[in-house]
Amino acid sequence: MSHTLYPLRRQRLQRSELAVPASNPTMIDKAAQGPADYVFLDLEDAVAPPEKEQARKNAIQALNDIDWAAKGKTVSVRINGLDTHYMYRDVVDVMEQAGDRVHTLLVPKVGVRDDLYMVEAMVNQIEQGKGYTTRVGLEALIETALGMANVESIAQFGGRLEALHFGVADYAASMRARTTNIGGLNPHYPGDQWHAAISRMVIACRAYGLRAIDGPFGDFSDPEGYKEGARRAAALGCEGKWAIHPSQVSMANEVFSPTDAEVTKAQRIIEELKIAEAQGKGAASLDGKMIDAASEKMARNVLVIAEAIAGK
Repeated sequence: MSHTLYPLRRQRLQRSELAVPASNPTMIDKAAQGPADYVFLDLEDAVAPPEKEQARKNAIQALNDIDWAAKGKTVSVRINGLDTHYMYRDVVDVMEQAGDRVHTLLVPKVGVRDDLYMVEAMVNQIEQGKGYTTRVGLEALIETALGMANVESIAQFGGRLEALHFGVADYAASMRARTTNIGGLNPHYPGDQWHAAISRMVIACRAYGLRAIDGPFGDFSDPEGYKEGARRAAALGCEGKWAIHPSQVSMANEVFSPTDAEVTKAQRIIEELKIAEAQGKGAASLDGKMIDAASEKMARNVLVIAEAIAGK
């Protein structure tokens, strides 16, 4: 193991992340009562320009009126991009009026680490000025060719950054990729054309202590397609996926939750290795297979998620 280590900056249960347009208060109320681990109130792509100001007000009201933490949820606000004139007012108004109620800000279309520096500086000053004792985290959407080209640098930003998300729709547009739908697969590609991008983002996350979250799947009439995409993302190391429709939340929760059998096996791995250690051995055998220190690390990853779910 290298002497240089970056521990996980913040553990949060993030199996499912429901996207909710802040322009629709009814949808916000329903999201608060639903089963999603995470809810982000969207001020960006899901809100038309004439509705931006009202959506911002709706998000602030929802942050103040709803006790999201008591409902077992993390609540985030996706601000508008740094290339728009909406962004600064999003940060200022949300932080000044509800900065002690929001858990994270989701920054879209991050291209270089300095994009995060700008948001971080604003959040720092507002928290100090308002005297908040809470600390808002930042999450970054990797959804452009520039962002993916700089993903390792972005992941190293530090500060408040907690997670990276793969924004497949804008990424596909940025790459001029041919695709059938948001997050869908092109049948002419031999496999999953998003594999390389997600894998690269996950590597950057795990190297620098961030959570890795997969983005949307647009065809909510195709539950099997959603679950297959979630399973592929989980296999690569993502710990959650967006839901753009409430029907997708339960599927994400299912895919990114360890099964009872997986939890039992993880517990057995740890128990067998304790016995082996007491006997002066560094490895052991379980169900005809060798297990060692790496097996214990994988087992503990399973148990951390299981404990978080149980404590929700």
